[in-house]
Amino acid sequence: MTSCAKRCKHGLVKFARSVHKLVTGTLIKDKLDDDLEMTMVCHRPEGLEKLEAQTNFNKRELQVLYRGFKNECPSGAVNEDTFKHIYSQFFPHGDATTYAHYLFNAFDSSQNGSIKFEDFVMALSILLRGTTREKLQWTFNLYDINRDGNINKEEMTDIVRAIYDMMGKYTYPVLKTDTPKQHVDAFFQKMDKNRDGVVTLDEFIFSCQEDDNIMRSLQLFENVI
Repeated sequence: MTSCAKRCKHGLVKFARSVHKLVTGTLIKDKLDDDLEMTMVCHRPEGLEKLEAQTNFNKRELQVLYRGFKNECPSGAVNEDTFKHIYSQFFPHGDATTYAHYLFNAFDSSQNGSIKFEDFVMALSILLRGTTREKLQWTFNLYDINRDGNINKEEMTDIVRAIYDMMGKYTYPVLKTDTPKQHVDAFFQKMDKNRDGVVTLDEFIFSCQEDDNIMRSLQLFENVI
């Protein structure tokens, strides 16, 4: 691995932590330079106003996010291997590889094998500050692995199993081998309204919104995003 690639990976881990501070309000102005190792140059990417209109971030927040993203990964894009490495740092007691793969594909809206700043900030806006419906639609797209507009049992089982693998020994309660399948069976029993073997977007959103138990189950997803 080149020194540039190592620096990019190390920097993006720091950047991910700074994003959390930004969202929780603990990234205060006095610590901004230290947390993101920013230069004196003020980055003003083209389309900043457009991104401000399209997301739930204000201009100042977008500048902070862009400067962290660009300074720590000058290429301006993150490939899947780098993304997996970053994500694995936060789940050292499990195997995050598979889930990170699915998550990367969900962030990579253009499906070109890399995540650009625009992809990153648009998804982050939905996941952190979107409406319930927007979050559920994004989650549906994550589960719809083959992008056919429906979720089948195999797809949902793959995602749920990947989440359990990632959580590792800290998954609570202690899981049996068949737990992911039981979890998915229970989901489908409630979601597949017309019993055709697949869940549509409308079925998914309706079921989640009408059933508190499903919403609580999906909190596991929000906790690992």
